[in-house]
Formats: sequence, C-alpha cells, structure tokens
Amino acid sequence: MRLRQRAFRGIAAWRRRLLGIPQPGSVNFGDLRRVDPIGSEFGIDRALPREDRGQPVDRHYIERFLAAHAGDIRGRVLEIGDDAYTRHYGGDRVTRRDILNITADNPQATIVADLADAPQIDDALFDCVILTQTLHLIYDAPGAVRTLHRILKPDGVLLMTVPGISLVPTQSVWGHTWYWAFTELAVRRMLGEAFGGQRIEAQSYGNVLAVVAFMHGLAARELATHELDALDTDYPLIIAARARKAAEGR
Repeated sequence: MRLRQRAFRGIAAWRRRLLGIPQPGSVNFGDLRRVDPIGSEFGIDRALPREDRGQPVDRHYIERFLAAHAGDIRGRVLEIGDDAYTRHYGGDRVTRRDILNITADNPQATIVADLADAPQIDDALFDCVILTQTLHLIYDAPGAVRTLHRILKPDGVLLMTVPGISLVPTQSVWGHTWYWAFTELAVRRMLGEAFGGQRIEAQSYGNVLAVVAFMHGLAARELATHELDALDTDYPLIIAARARKAAEGR
C-alpha cells in the first residue's frame, strides 16, 4: 500500500512538473500577495494621483472588437457619453454623430434619455449604435436592448460590450447604478429575444491572467501580446456582441 501511495505521489509530482503547476503551498504570489489591489481605478494608480499606468485591460479588448467591426460604423451613429469611438473607427463613413446621456449635464449630448424607456427617441433612426460598458448600469437591461432594437434602422447594427468578471467601484460615480455583470450566455439570450438568434454574434475576451491584471488595476501594456491574445471562455473579462436588425420585409 505504501509503495502504491509513493508511486501515485511520484506520478502526480511528475505531472505537475510537466504542466508547470506548482506544488500545493509553493505558489509564489510575488507582488500579488496583498489584500488591497495595486490600483483600484481601472489602470489609474491610486498611490500616484492623476498618473495613468496605461490603457485598461478591458479597453484593449473593447477596441480590438470595434476595430474588427469598424465597417459597421457608418451613416447615422449613436454613442453613449461621447463620440470618441464613432470618430476614431467610423471616420468619413459617418454622416451624423449623436451622443446620448441619461442626464442633461453633458454638454456634448444631443439626446437625453434613459434607454430602458425612451419614447422620445423615434423608431429606426440609426444605422449603428455603439454601446460600450454601459448596459450593466441600466437596471432594466432587457428593456434597454428592446429600445436599441427599436431605434436602429432596418439592417442597422448594434456594437455592444459588457463587463463579465470585474471589480465593482462602489465609491465611483457609477457605484450607485452598477447593477450587473454578464455571461456570454446571458448576452446571447437577451439580444436574441430582441433581434433574433440568427442575427447575433457574441464572444468573450480574456483569460485568467488578464482578469487578475484587470482586478489589480494593471494596464494592458504590462502584459505581453501573447498573454492578452489568449482567450479562455471560462474567464470572460468582457463580452462583446454584434447584433443586426432584420432588413425590411424579412
């Protein structure tokens, strides 16, 4: 029995070495062995006010997604909060830029509305809506998706990203309305109910290292390209989705 146990332990140790898995109790946490994050504001260093570590890890994936679908950003485009992505990715394909804000305190806003219930926005206005990291701030998320479907023109496209695994910044300006985190399954079902399942593309971005880096407030530049490129659906940092409204008569 003892020989068998020793043999099993030897095989287990060999497998750990082969897979690069440390022995139990021997993990070296290094700078991560702490109960407070390195930074608590998505890449802004808490210890060094107004200093930025670099692009937040989630924004790396968001911009990768938008770049892949830049051709959809055309015609009349609606974006939330500002029009930075519309300008950057839409260029001269965009004929009109609109900015939506939930309150009137944003001087850039051309539309003031709550997407959960926005009767003041006419039907079929937009060729594209860019909705990045916003849906989790709306309690009635399915209602907002129905509004987005309604205000798109036939054949119009929604480009949306939502947080998956994330810190919840309770002391930030978003803390009082940060309601949700999402899974790819939830995104597909919610969009599918409004747009139809055949018109939905959704993908998770991230991996365990990217998630840990993001939770610690590290920046994308602090990870290697191959570390960011590794995608593991079990660790969704963000979920990105493209939903197309049916063309007229279809």
